[in-house]
Amino acid sequence: MRHVLIVHYSQTGQLDRLAESVCAPLQDCSDIQVDFLQLQPQQPYPFPWPFLEFFRIFPETVLMRPQPLKPLAVDAGKRYDLIILAYQVWFLSPSQPMTAFLASPEAAQLLKDTPVVTLIGCRNMWLMAQEKVKTKLSQLGARLVDNIALTDACGTAASFLSTPLWMFTGRQKPYSWVPRAGIDEAEIVAARRFGEAIRQRLTADHLPIEQPMLKGLGAVKVDEKLIASEKVGNRSFQLWSRLLVAIGPRRSRRRAAGLVVYIVFLLCLIVTVVPVTALLKKLLAPLTKARVQREKAYFAGPSGE
Repeated sequence: MRHVLIVHYSQTGQLDRLAESVCAPLQDCSDIQVDFLQLQPQQPYPFPWPFLEFFRIFPETVLMRPQPLKPLAVDAGKRYDLIILAYQVWFLSPSQPMTAFLASPEAAQLLKDTPVVTLIGCRNMWLMAQEKVKTKLSQLGARLVDNIALTDACGTAASFLSTPLWMFTGRQKPYSWVPRAGIDEAEIVAARRFGEAIRQRLTADHLPIEQPMLKGLGAVKVDEKLIASEKVGNRSFQLWSRLLVAIGPRRSRRRAAGLVVYIVFLLCLIVTVVPVTALLKKLLAPLTKARVQREKAYFAGPSGE
């Protein structure tokens, strides 16, 4: 009997549906026991988000200082053949519940010497969040063997509007003139193919999983146009996060005032610097093509595009 643990947290339910689609072939197999661990913060995060409350968690999310979780309903001493970590991306970082799990004593026991598949559902930027998760997994002695990342169907430009509206209204398509936010439902259903490949590997023998199982299945798609933007954005987020933490506690008036300044800065950055940067990248593309291709191959690993 093979044993698989799914660690997940989803505010909207979209990531849960994605995890269920991937895990369906495993659950259908009598030789595989699948356990689910739903992460529950001690103080639940609201959904839909009040506008300022969403930004209040920004510094601690980026600096990976999460709020605590409720006791984890899992046997930390049990050995699993595979652990799947299904997480959202908040501010170019793993969501606070997933960060809290990775910092827990239970995770230290469960993940040591264990193969891991990461499963991401997000707007479009996931590279820097995955780098942070990879660092934590390495520190815990886990082996990342595959990564799956599915992104919003409406595209980068439209999702600047549609995704925030979803977060602040709780509706994926609050107005007729706004594209539907979220991953295409057909993509969620098609994610079952990843579970089929994992099932085949788990039932092929009883040896530990050492190599990627999802190569050639389109588990990730790296948008090379976003690589530089994510790097710059992550550096900016780190700087502002430290500044805001220094200004005052999460619910202080000083923190709130600092957040207002940051939000104005962020909006100005989006409408001015981002378009200019995109134009410069396009003009310099012939000179940076080789480097960008190397970066794209790196971020696509270990599963590849």
